[in-house]
Amino acid sequence: MTSSLLTPRGRTRTGTTGGGTVAGSTAPTRILDWRHPQVTSLLRRTDAPAASAGVSGPAHRTEVLRRAHRRIVADVQPVYSVQDERPVSEVLRRGRGSCSQRLAVLEAVARASGVATRVRGLLVDGTFWYPRFPRLHRIVPDQVLLAWPEFHLAGPSSDDRSAAPWLAVSELFGGLDELSEGQGGGFTNTGAETLFEALSRTAIDWDGATACPATGPTCDLSAYVLADLGHFDSRDELFARHGQTLCPMARLLAEPVLGRRPAGV
Repeated sequence: MTSSLLTPRGRTRTGTTGGGTVAGSTAPTRILDWRHPQVTSLLRRTDAPAASAGVSGPAHRTEVLRRAHRRIVADVQPVYSVQDERPVSEVLRRGRGSCSQRLAVLEAVARASGVATRVRGLLVDGTFWYPRFPRLHRIVPDQVLLAWPEFHLAGPSSDDRSAAPWLAVSELFGGLDELSEGQGGGFTNTGAETLFEALSRTAIDWDGATACPATGPTCDLSAYVLADLGHFDSRDELFARHGQTLCPMARLLAEPVLGRRPAGV
């Protein structure tokens, strides 16, 4: 049984559709503070170009983000931090972060490289995290707010009017159908591997549009999506509109413990 006692009150989280009119941005934000020396240092270690260098072509942009993903996996320890609005520079300074925080680091690298980003807000059923807290179901929040990044890898469309396609972080390492055919199976949400690591080896499908294998862990996670909150220019805007997963007091009490607890423990 999940709990609603730890989640924010007085907020209405309802689903929406579309998102094509959300332009995204390369601008720094309070969370995506990519001009900070901690982020520029990560850029150098990733061999990612600065925004002023002008990354050329979708294939090159994709490879830059893949390299950044691998570097973040190596440099930032996965933990259960509950502070979704923690600035990227602080995550890098600590050397540890939640799945959400490490996704924010990847967004910051993208923006610093001249790639616009936006996020899709997903309200995910708390039972999705039951395997990680087998004895603590009663304190798992009933709804988890997830900021799922998208990257604007191509330039303007040929007619200069319609928006060029956006690439969801789920497809950074290949199409969902292609990833679902891998030998590693789907995502179990157990052990040391989090959603962030799993992106590079399996499909993470929140829409139920992938032909997943009939046996083994599934890559179709759409059954856990309670609401699609639509697209936002930044995760800052998403959290300002819908709040974080936990209420302030719950975050204050939980962060000292969960913020240091390694994933899988």
